[in-house]
Amino acid sequence: MPTTERRRQSARRESLLGDRPGAFASARYVRITPMKARRVVDMVRGLPVDAALDLLAFAPQTAATTVHKVLESAVANAVTTEDLDRGDLVVTVGLVDEGPTMKRWRPRAQGRATRILKRTSHITLAVEPVVKQEPKAPAQKKTAAKKTTAKKTGKSA
Repeated sequence: MPTTERRRQSARRESLLGDRPGAFASARYVRITPMKARRVVDMVRGLPVDAALDLLAFAPQTAATTVHKVLESAVANAVTTEDLDRGDLVVTVGLVDEGPTMKRWRPRAQGRATRILKRTSHITLAVEPVVKQEPKAPAQKKTAAKKTTAKKTGKSA
């Protein structure tokens, strides 16, 4: 369904894409720290979809597999619901938000216990088609006439 036919738009889509064509996908409550996931998302932001998928397929980070799945889902959403061409898509928005943190306890020496924080992430990726701009005509040079109405002062420059 193209964006012109859309009757009701979600607030999430409105905040990510606005009126521009495109699609998004998100994975919530992923058991990886947001800092580690942001490293991977920052690598693919601004890349064409095919290049981003190739990069994620061979990235050594654990978060790369999850980001790869989210990007595949965003591309599938763009192709099926928005009728966009896969070759023209670019990753424009990549967000990693912090999810709920699970608190666990670890026994330590002398009867003490320390808190272990198991963090979760919400990963969101949006793809949009590339806006192809037509080349502009070369600008004509303007010759500025120098004004000779400068006031003379007693100081020398």
